[in-house]
Amino acid sequence: MYSKPPMLKIYFAGDHAGFELKNALIESVREAGHEAFDLGPHTLDSADDYPDYVTPCAQKVSDEPGAFGIIIGASGEGEAMAANRVKGTRAAEWYGGSLDIIRLSREHNDANILSLGARFVSADEAGEAVHTFLTTPFSGAERHLRRIAKF
Repeated sequence: MYSKPPMLKIYFAGDHAGFELKNALIESVREAGHEAFDLGPHTLDSADDYPDYVTPCAQKVSDEPGAFGIIIGASGEGEAMAANRVKGTRAAEWYGGSLDIIRLSREHNDANILSLGARFVSADEAGEAVHTFLTTPFSGAERHLRRIAKF
């Protein structure tokens, strides 16, 4: 018997460099049956600052156990740094290459935010990365729980 995967709550944020990719990914996860919330930017403004959007996104993820965040900027570096300053978030960065990095970030670190570099990945690659991130469970292994507790 086929069972529908659980609906996830996913918050999205970024900046001007990630604006188009963010919008495409939101559409994709909604089509997959998940709740997607766009925390901005809502208009393309080359002078915007990613912490203004990423920090509230990270706070939402921290406040809501089981929620995920997808943050997108030019490289994803600064976005991940901003998100990781919020207690309770564990942002993993990916800007192409092996999806094993994403799998390990979920399995070993229980990452709850994925930071993407829009200037380094195509929309298809980003979609595959988001799918991998959202479908890879945390292992729950004692050694990983112990390490996460030390954060």
